[in-house]
Amino acid sequence: MAELFDSYAADVEQLHRSIASHIASARNASPESRQKALREAQENVSEANELLGQMDIEVQGFPQSVRGRYATQLRELRTQIEGDHRDIRSLYSSGTPDGDTDVATPTGDAYAQRQRLLQGSATLEDGSRRLQESHRIALETEDIGAGILRDLQGQREQIEHSRDTQQVVRIAIVVVLVLLILIILYAKIF
Repeated sequence: MAELFDSYAADVEQLHRSIASHIASARNASPESRQKALREAQENVSEANELLGQMDIEVQGFPQSVRGRYATQLRELRTQIEGDHRDIRSLYSSGTPDGDTDVATPTGDAYAQRQRLLQGSATLEDGSRRLQESHRIALETEDIGAGILRDLQGQREQIEHSRDTQQVVRIAIVVVLVLLILIILYAKIF
């Protein structure tokens, strides 16, 4: 699991560098180039957010002992990408360096709908992952319960066997004592 998380983290770091490069080039570009650079940066942000969603799913599957370390790394990456997204939005809202603000912004209905779809998709994936994890835990619990029942059955048989053995030992002791008494009586009488 950690290898997959680290792979996602490396991909997000690479996307962060790519976003930073697009933002830097958008700051000094012509309106057409600026719009293209910001669009590519926004696509990278969307891709990074999808990877962050996958990383969040991976973190939920980690043992409690290491989950905190990976959750911290995930928060740091998420903060970087959110900062990139804020930079992109500020560049969209500020317009071009010469004051032309006709650059199309991704903040319209289509962008909001895309974000809702991405968020819904991530929620659905998270729900599916949790359902699969719950199913796996239920199966493991069932296996553990069956194992406990087998152990209890074995212990019950041991207890019953030891009880039967004790009964035989008691009867044998009584028989030996009765025989000894009879032998002693026989020896005293004859």
